[in-house]
This record gives sequence, structure tokens and C-alpha cells, in this order.
Amino acid sequence: QREVDAASGDQLGGGGVPPFAETNVLVLGSDTRSAATAEPGAQTSGRGRSDSIMLLRVGGGANERLSIARDTLVAIPGAGRQKINAAYAIGGPQLALDTVETYTGVDVHHLIEVSFDDFPELVDAMGGITYRGGCVVSRVNGGYANGGVTVRIRAGERTHLSGREALALARTRKNACRPNENDLTRARRQQRIITALRARVISPAAFVRLPFIAWQVPRTFRTDMSGTTLLGLFAALAIGGDPTTQVLGKVSGDVPNALRERRVRRFLEG
Repeated sequence: QREVDAASGDQLGGGGVPPFAETNVLVLGSDTRSAATAEPGAQTSGRGRSDSIMLLRVGGGANERLSIARDTLVAIPGAGRQKINAAYAIGGPQLALDTVETYTGVDVHHLIEVSFDDFPELVDAMGGITYRGGCVVSRVNGGYANGGVTVRIRAGERTHLSGREALALARTRKNACRPNENDLTRARRQQRIITALRARVISPAAFVRLPFIAWQVPRTFRTDMSGTTLLGLFAALAIGGDPTTQVLGKVSGDVPNALRERRVRRFLEG
């Protein structure tokens, strides 16, 4: 897998070795698109903001996830009070890491940056994923009729998604089926996609695809973890079951301290 930058790597470490002991992992995905896949007005160069911010606590019997809504207002070290997703654009993974640790009080041991350009190929290497959730009608880049991607999901039904469809679902902000959705709904949807990925990895169908998956994983993830530790992380996710979806955020962006403390306590204590 590709390595994170040296500054971020120097901050990381500690924790246990999954799947045998607990470790805390910060997962970041940038909102920078390639020119071929960008929606109108989307950023196609530079670092971009973090499109997804998720904490994982896995190993040693632990399995918790905490998504932080991208519009959550926080104090970014050296940059003042801004939306938390700006930290990545201002100072890269190092500042994003600093900001999340300062805001939550969680000691992050490892970091994973997800390449959304390569994410569809990883999902396709698995043979796609099966997703179940609320009703979604999303047309990214104008939908299929205009060369983009259309995602249609009926509430409660199992829907098979290709890599392009899974990425479009993860990025969906305008849902024609539920126009009043907000960023908190989007964060919950991203956690369901993680659940669908986990289910696919542990399915019998994944075994025959392991060579393709192993080829694609290093292209999709940038991390400080060694190959052995990363495999341990995947094993911990596979055997840990499906945790309750948790999202830290408010539609306004202003999260009361009591709510933040409650969400973090549940993440740390299960």
C-alpha cells in the first residue's frame, strides 16, 4: 500500500496490533475528483477537503465506528473555527489528524486515506457489493443519460452495486427520493457502505477474487500501517460484526459539548 506523508507518520503509532488488541484508526477520503468523474463545479486539482471522516476502533473484541459530519464546526489548530473538513485542505492529513484528536480527545494510532478514484476498481474486484438502506434516487454528473451514474435503491431492498455506483452512492448529496436529507444522513449511508464491503469480503464469493482484491487494495489505500497490520485490521473488521451506526454532528454544524462527549464515550467504551 502507499504510505502517508512523513509528518503524519511521525504522529502515529501505539495502540494494539489488530485483530488481537484494540487500535484506533482515522479514515479520510478527499473530495477532489478526477476530471473524468467530477461533478460540475467540483474540485479537480489540489488536496481538496475531506469528503469522509470516520474513526474506527477495532481489535481485541472491539468494533466501533464514529463518523464526523463534514460540516461540523471545530477549532482547527492554527486556522481558527471552521468546518472540520477544511483541515485536510489546509494542512493535509497531519492537520486533519491533529484536528480530530483535539476535537474528540481520541488518541489515533493509525491513518488510512482512501483514493476515491481507485475505490470503484476495488469494489469491482470484489464483484460489487450488496447494499440495503433507505430510498435513494441519485444522478451524479447528470445520470446515465448524460454519461454519468444513476443510483436507484428501494427502501429496505437489497441492491447490487458496481464500483461506480457504490462511489456515487457514497458521494450522494441530492437524493430525489428524499430531498430533505442532510449531511448526517450521508454519513450514515457511508457507514452502511462499509458494512456492505465487510459482508462482501467475508462471503464465499470473495475467496475466488482474493488475487484481484489484493492487487487493488494498495492502489486504493494510503496508510502508515504495514501490510501485516493492515491485514490484521481487515480481519478484525471481518470478525467483529456490525456495530451500531454513530454520527457526530448537527445540521447547523454546531455540536453541543454534551453530545460530542456522549458520542465519543460510546465509541471508546462500546
